[in-house]
Amino acid sequence: MPQQVLDEFDRNKARIVGEARRGLQSHFRLVRQVVNQFGDDGRKADLLAGLNEVDHRIGVDGDAVGGSIERIDRLLRRAPALATSDAVKQRVTERALAKQAPYHRAKNSVGDAILVEMYVDVVSDATEDAPCVFITHNTKDFSDANGDFRKAHADLVHLFDAPKSSYWISMVEFLKDYCPDLLGEHDFEFSYSQEARRLPEILEAEHLLFRQVWYNRHWNLRHEIETGKHHVVAEKDYSRNPYRADQMLDTVWEGALAAAKRTEDEVGIENLGPWDDFEWGMINGKLSALRWILGDEWDMLDT
Repeated sequence: MPQQVLDEFDRNKARIVGEARRGLQSHFRLVRQVVNQFGDDGRKADLLAGLNEVDHRIGVDGDAVGGSIERIDRLLRRAPALATSDAVKQRVTERALAKQAPYHRAKNSVGDAILVEMYVDVVSDATEDAPCVFITHNTKDFSDANGDFRKAHADLVHLFDAPKSSYWISMVEFLKDYCPDLLGEHDFEFSYSQEARRLPEILEAEHLLFRQVWYNRHWNLRHEIETGKHHVVAEKDYSRNPYRADQMLDTVWEGALAAAKRTEDEVGIENLGPWDDFEWGMINGKLSALRWILGDEWDMLDT
């Protein structure tokens, strides 16, 4: 571990803790505003009280943000410290005189230049079996200033000849590439959030389910007609008084047959069954759930 990194970490960790604490408190203020504006009245008071308590603990308890800093400190000091050699200091001076990155910007870049020159020494012994990696989020000092910031600056690019050496601007992205299993569940655990379906998607799904349920009922009726349990009759034979549930006008049945053909063309015959009892129950349940989301009462399955 370069001594330069340890020294800079010691100088800056108090500032980092303060900035992190203020950042957390700022987030909590925003959350409180949202809860106050949109929260359920019955639970709002308890939610706000809990948020206020956490916010207070962040302000007075350094462990709220200091725990991570202490863990990083222990990790940094686990490796032997590497002092800045006179040879490195000499090359840093030469790099400054030549205005080579990270001296291409109008700022004090001694610390950054020391890290570059230390990496020069380390990468000189790199092999394909023991490659070196330079990882930094400081893209302004180390990355290509006028192109792809994921690539090293032109003054430094010669240090990153694959496969012995590579340049990265994200530790997480490097670990995903180098050892995918290490962070296999990282994104799911820390980054996953379920995105709500858009209204057009819901309407499209509801329409498909509606056509499927209607088509199944149509075939049940067709079976009853074919087996003589239901009758298709002309206007002159249709009974309106008293009404008979086992009759249908021939003109209505012609419209139903035409609607069935349109459904087959629209949905595709492969998406219209037949289904077993479990699948049929799932289709009806899905239709009921989507209609509930759209404003109907539960179990609204009219077709």
